[in-house]
Amino acid sequence: MFRKQQTQPTPAVAPVERVTSVLGPGILWKGNLRGSGGVRIEGAFEGEITLRGLVVVGESGRVVCQTLMANSVIVAGTVNGNITAEKLEIRGTGRVWGDVVVVSLSTEEGAFLRGQVRMEESIEFPAEPEAGDESAAQAEAST
Repeated sequence: MFRKQQTQPTPAVAPVERVTSVLGPGILWKGNLRGSGGVRIEGAFEGEITLRGLVVVGESGRVVCQTLMANSVIVAGTVNGNITAEKLEIRGTGRVWGDVVVVSLSTEEGAFLRGQVRMEESIEFPAEPEAGDESAAQAEAST
């Protein structure tokens, strides 16, 4: 009747990093991309990217931005802008023009990076607007 309930510690689960959206080849997207999830860019993207998740720039992908910020970034295409990420991987076909702030960096033979690299112990992400905060979402959409 008065038995002590035993609680099991819940293990910390790392977020699954996977692609949930694709910007296909032949598409040019101009604007800002914010939120959580994963995106693969095979077309052209111009604007700011701030994602809690994975960003993959495919071999045919082109990104032009002031700052690309995500948990993990894989570049097989071209990025013209600064990258801030916990993990950055530049594949052999990848080209990056911009400064990089990372916790972990890996490159394949043939990868290109023109810019400065700064390694940190951790990366701080900006606070996300609350789900009920429609004014912030509308302000973002109108820019």
